[in-house]
Amino acid sequence: MPKSQNQKLKLIYLAMLMQEKTDDEHGLSMSEIIHELDLCGIKAERKSIYNDFEALSTVGMDIEKRSEYGRTEYYLAGRTFELPELKLLVDAVQGSKFITRKKSEALIRKIEGLASIYEAKKLARNVYVANRIKTMNESIYYTVDDIHSAINSDRQISFQYFKWNEKGEKELRHNGKIYKVSPWALTWDDENYYLVAFDADAGEKGMIKHYRVDKMIRMKVLDERREGAEHFKNFDMALYSRKTFGMYSGKDEHVTLRCRNQLADPIIDRFGQDVLMRSVPGEDCFDVTVKVAVSPLFLTWLMNFGGDIKIIAPEYVAAQQIELAGKVIDAYK
Repeated sequence: MPKSQNQKLKLIYLAMLMQEKTDDEHGLSMSEIIHELDLCGIKAERKSIYNDFEALSTVGMDIEKRSEYGRTEYYLAGRTFELPELKLLVDAVQGSKFITRKKSEALIRKIEGLASIYEAKKLARNVYVANRIKTMNESIYYTVDDIHSAINSDRQISFQYFKWNEKGEKELRHNGKIYKVSPWALTWDDENYYLVAFDADAGEKGMIKHYRVDKMIRMKVLDERREGAEHFKNFDMALYSRKTFGMYSGKDEHVTLRCRNQLADPIIDRFGQDVLMRSVPGEDCFDVTVKVAVSPLFLTWLMNFGGDIKIIAPEYVAAQQIELAGKVIDAYK
C-alpha cells in the first residue's frame, strides 16, 4: 500500500483520536477509526491499527475493546485524570477569586482538552459562590509564575503595591515605593493568593511579611540572593496561615476563649483537631487556648458568634474586643 505524506503521523493521529472521541461510555468501531484517519489524509488497514494499539499500550495508553449488540468498538479506558478529578479542577479554577475571568475560561478550555468531547460537555459547569468577585489584575497569572521562579532560583524580587481608592482607581502605596523582599512561600488564604517573604529593611533585624499577589504590579526578579533563611528554617506554613486571620498582621498571642459547646465545630474548623478543649465544670461551655495574630479581623471573627465566645485571657485582648464592640455600637447611635 502506498503511504500518504501524513503516514508518519499515523500513530500520533490515532492517539489523538482515541483521546478526543472515546471514553468509558463511547467507542469507535474499526471502520469508524479507519474513516477518521482517512479524513486526516492517512490510509490505514485493520492489521496495522491493531499493531498501533499495541505500540500505544507500551507508552501507557489503555485502549480496550468491547462488543455489545453486534457492535465491536475500541475506546480509551484509562486517563491521567478521571472525570471527577477534572470536575474538581474546573470548580477550583472557576471559583477562585484570584484568577481573572479571562484566565479562568482559558484554563478551563485546557482542562476540557484532557477529557473526551463527551466528557468535556459535563465539565461545562457554572460554579457561583456568594460574594466571590473575580480579580481585575490580569497579570497575577504570570506574577505567581515569576515568584515561583524567584523562589526556585533563590532570588529577591521587587514590585510596587497598590490599593483601590474611593474613585475605584489604583493608588500606589507609599507614593509608589519599590518594595524589595526575599520570597519564601505562596499561600492561598481567604480566597486570595499571598506571598510570604522576608523584608530585611523592616525593624532592626528584618521580619516576615505577606502581600496580596493580585495587588502587586511591575514585579521583577532581581540578581541578589534571598535573605532571611534563618527565619524560614523551621517555618510552618500551615501554622502561620491558621493563626493569621485573612493574612492580617498582628501581635502573636496565646488567647484563651470560653465557648458554648455548640461552637466546637467552628473552633476545630478554624484551629484544627489538635486544639485542647477543656470542659468548664457546671457550665455548657469549654475553654480553649489558641495562638493567633491579634488583629481587628480576629476580633470581628469572634463577634460573629455574639456572646457565645468570650475572651478570658489576656486582659488586654479582651479590652480590645470591648473597645471594638463599643465603636460598632456608637456607629449606630
